[in-house]
Amino acid sequence: MSQPTKWSQFGTLITVFFFWGFVAASNDILIPVFKKAFNLSQAQSQLVAFAFYVAYTVGSLIYFGISKLIGGDVLNKIGYKNGIALGLIISAIGTLLFYPAANNASFTLMLTGLFIVGLGFSLQQIAANPLAIVIGDPKSGSQRLSLAGGINNFGTTIGPLLVSFAIFGSVANGSTEASIESVKVPYLILGVAFVLVAIFFKFSSIPNKIDLETVAAEEAENTDKVLHRASAFSYPQLILGMVAIFVYVGVEVSTASNLPEYMKQHLNINTEGIAPYVSLYWASLMMGRWTGAVGAFDVSMGAKKMLNFLMPYLAFGVFLAVNAIAQHDISSFYVYGLIIIVMIIGDILSKGNPARMLLIFSTLGIAALLIGMLTNGMVSVFAFISVGLFCSTLWPCIFTLGVAGLGKHTNQGSSLLIMMIMGGGVISMIQGTLAADDLLGIQYSYIVGVACFAYLAFYAIKSKSVLKAQGIDYDVKLSGGH
Repeated sequence: MSQPTKWSQFGTLITVFFFWGFVAASNDILIPVFKKAFNLSQAQSQLVAFAFYVAYTVGSLIYFGISKLIGGDVLNKIGYKNGIALGLIISAIGTLLFYPAANNASFTLMLTGLFIVGLGFSLQQIAANPLAIVIGDPKSGSQRLSLAGGINNFGTTIGPLLVSFAIFGSVANGSTEASIESVKVPYLILGVAFVLVAIFFKFSSIPNKIDLETVAAEEAENTDKVLHRASAFSYPQLILGMVAIFVYVGVEVSTASNLPEYMKQHLNINTEGIAPYVSLYWASLMMGRWTGAVGAFDVSMGAKKMLNFLMPYLAFGVFLAVNAIAQHDISSFYVYGLIIIVMIIGDILSKGNPARMLLIFSTLGIAALLIGMLTNGMVSVFAFISVGLFCSTLWPCIFTLGVAGLGKHTNQGSSLLIMMIMGGGVISMIQGTLAADDLLGIQYSYIVGVACFAYLAFYAIKSKSVLKAQGIDYDVKLSGGH
């Protein structure tokens, strides 16, 4: 019998998902501020993103190394709840470095602060993603991760707005100057928030220990087939999943990061006009994740069908409202409501199965990129933006498939998956290099994204057969549960 989702625990857990999105998207505000204040080149300014994302990889390697040294998994030793609280304190220390960094106008110290924030986030991610899966029936774990991801994208939506307002203040009145001093206060406030949430976590009802062997047994139809291997590296679903996370984060980040240059070159739209389109891309992830999260709710099938249509348009409404408040012309975005229907149909066809959803959405991602490459004008722009819709639920699908059946090696597997977030930087650099006029050019450079989605489609098919051989069949579980 499947266990119901523990909503009070889950409600506490998703606060850290919000912070990850808030800070990651806010980095986009810091890049131009630092570039001007420290007189940096464009390449040097990108060190802001690099320092933050490489910290995930370094943090995962540290986690993996310490686990080996102590002869046991770190989170199993200190506890999940304690691990998240510790991660929040580490991130708080990183934000505190912004104060001396601003006083001394030190770009290096700023980067160090961001790196430490990212280190704390890596520990939080390693603990929080498996927790989201096991706080309830593991079979609906991907839907809970989708819901958590939707909260993450709410953070990406409002983070840049709040940080921009805190730094620039009266930018609406024509102020475009921001001193390094102005960065101190918002990040000190963020640090205080990290500490308060760490204390809240410490005394919350979130479990400190998880019986991962039992979870692995619950995932399997036939417990005789559950594997008990010596290392996480012995599970092919994880090794293939590591590559999948690498290319997934890669196509998600590179599609957005190359969009401004495409719109400048092909539509002659200036930077100020591009911002709402980039905003729509990240809001598209929120639309998809809010939709994918419907399966996590214990409501009737009729209510779920209604929510499948309601949730993405609710998220679309949030995007329109935010941009209306920012005084952007939103009339040109109404047509995007039709594209959302394609995502809804894909979600319904997936029936909550992570492997099937990964295959459907990867195929739709390939179609969207090809349309963007072969058309012009706003049709191509909206095609590229719709990649956000089709990337939206891929993280929980890959994560769920990657750690399925790992049992006591789940945390080790989780840290290895988190490590592959570095794909966001690597794939973006590859596409950026190919976008040169003497190579593929900006429009055809999106073939890199097509290759990423092609691998994800392969992983969807391969992981299903690998897991079935281990006694884990999502089709059987999900059809039996509804």
